Amino acid sequence: MKIAITGLSNSGKTTLFNALTAQNHETTTYPNISGEPLFAVVKVPDERVDKLSEIYKPKKTTYATVNYIDYIGLTKGDIEQNRKVFDHIKDADAVVIVLRAFKDDSIVHPLNNIDPISDLETIHLEFIFGDLDLVEKRLTRITEGEKKGKKSKPLEKEILLKCKSALEHEIPLNQIDFNNDEKETLRHLQFITTKPQIVVINLSENDLNTYSASDLENKTKDFFNTRNITRDISVLSLSAKVEMEVSQLDTQDRLDFLKDLKINEPACNKLIKTSYELLGMISFLTCGEDEVRAWTIKQGDTALKAAGKIHSDIERGFIRAEVIGFEDFIKSGYSMTNASKMGLLRLEGKGYEVKDGDIIHFRFNV
Repeated sequence: MKIAITGLSNSGKTTLFNALTAQNHETTTYPNISGEPLFAVVKVPDERVDKLSEIYKPKKTTYATVNYIDYIGLTKGDIEQNRKVFDHIKDADAVVIVLRAFKDDSIVHPLNNIDPISDLETIHLEFIFGDLDLVEKRLTRITEGEKKGKKSKPLEKEILLKCKSALEHEIPLNQIDFNNDEKETLRHLQFITTKPQIVVINLSENDLNTYSASDLENKTKDFFNTRNITRDISVLSLSAKVEMEVSQLDTQDRLDFLKDLKINEPACNKLIKTSYELLGMISFLTCGEDEVRAWTIKQGDTALKAAGKIHSDIERGFIRAEVIGFEDFIKSGYSMTNASKMGLLRLEGKGYEVKDGDIIHFRFNV
């Protein structure tokens, strides 16, 4: 899973990146339109993996991972500059939009005003304009090609005109119903507005767990609702500065600090959970003396597809899947033998729909 962090300059994007990745990259006090992207791979916290590792004491424990990328901020009204940003984040599975809600006179806001909803509208429109520019350029190339006798892909022009109409009405493409053929035709263009969005309201420490925070969350949701943008959107609030400080602490100090601030869980956990839910992702588990591991798949994926996630040979030679839910494994006293006697361990076929937390052992023959 790849998540791109974006927003206007000085919104706290890099601070949030530092919080999520436990790194300490330099942040700027003035808007910056150049720089190199930041990348990091973060382990997905999973208490189930921790418990299985405690039981099996494997040679290796492997958590699921999330890839984060942070790049320069978006610039209002500058399509060419913003294209540089979009080109770096276009292959992400989802986009995190950071909105500045904190006040700090030493950190310049590029639009000289702290107004998260206004910033959201700016970013929303820049996404729209960026995709519209891409559609128009592609349509121009198709038209020029047709004049020279070149044939475009079947239905591509028709689908692009459908996209153009939506974008001209300021409708993101993730709100449009495309069939599988249409999605496949558009896939290579990697439109930004096709991606699910997580809007992060970046608060000051004093505004955490206050009416101001919940009010901003409601106003952000209203922004989307009034535009009939009802899917592929999540909203949460946090203080990136506080979360970055938390990420630098050792485990016990981190827990104590979070408790003092009445924060239930760190940003890393919260954002990963939100990302999984928004993208419809789940994890199944494999365990043994060699390795305990979490594997990320799409909700609704079959046992056969899950087998292929591990290795194509397992998918090709699939016979059966031995499956037990994590909670059932706990009920069995951490014993597969007991689980079998209790009827908790099941044999499932290729079409079984894998559930989050399933512990699976695949039987196969190649």
